[in-house]
Amino acid sequence: MTTNTQDRTIVHFDLDSFFVSVERLNNSKLNGLPVIIGGTSDRGVVSSCSYEARSFGIHSAMPMRMAQRLCSDAVVIRGDMDAYSKYSRIVTDIIAEQAPIYEKASIDEHYLDISGMDRFFGSYKWTHELRQKITKETGLPISFGMSVNKTVAKMATSEAKPTGELFITHRQVKPFIFPLSIRKIPMIGQKTYRLLRSMGVSTIETLSLIPPEMMIQVLGKNGNIIWKKANGIDYSPVRPYSEQKSMSSERTFQKDTIDVARLRILIISMVEKLAFQLRKKQKLTGCLSVKISIRTHNKSAFPTPL
Repeated sequence: MTTNTQDRTIVHFDLDSFFVSVERLNNSKLNGLPVIIGGTSDRGVVSSCSYEARSFGIHSAMPMRMAQRLCSDAVVIRGDMDAYSKYSRIVTDIIAEQAPIYEKASIDEHYLDISGMDRFFGSYKWTHELRQKITKETGLPISFGMSVNKTVAKMATSEAKPTGELFITHRQVKPFIFPLSIRKIPMIGQKTYRLLRSMGVSTIETLSLIPPEMMIQVLGKNGNIIWKKANGIDYSPVRPYSEQKSMSSERTFQKDTIDVARLRILIISMVEKLAFQLRKKQKLTGCLSVKISIRTHNKSAFPTPL
């Protein structure tokens, strides 16, 4: 892999309002309505919402009670992670058939490295046709951004949404990103955003002019990374995707036990650790199984040593 960003062609695919789009495939009556996906309890939060709902100021991670106050007519759906996982796999399979190198960044996002494909195909034309194929075979709306690295490609996708395409060449990188809000830089969360705004920084261009040494003083080691992103620099590779088939946790007892209460506490602890790992890696599971192995003390059950 070359480290010269001018030589790379990176594509970022992002399914538009993915959870909502899947629900609309199964229920066309939701089309055109403000739809919110998320927990329905008092402590529930918004997982996803339609563009109609976003026009009321609703966004992901917002408390559900606040979202319903902003739009009392919104259709609230708890969500079906099995269905979302199924459609995510279908999209991944389509991309895997076509792309030389791809990375599944999340349930609804993929990065593709198609560097050098211009020698054989028009990269933009090839990506456009792949986007059409995904929509035709799944019925799901999807957008993409194409540029010289992952950061700019992702920002291009954000500007192209919904159901759009945007290609930013090397020469267009700074003219494209500089007028944008610092919110558009991947990895800038609410806390960092508020800190930078308190410093009078609102656009990416202003952020790019801050000396990297000062960024490190203010934001620590992430300061240099954010400074590079603000200058359109990102050498991170598209990491080839391989799906982890399973995740497990085991515990072997030195002595047999029939203490059900102890076993119950242990199983809960093991499941909590696995759930934490799943959340950390942004993974989903479709099956949870518990295997209990009992060792026999019957010598005849083991082969006789030679």
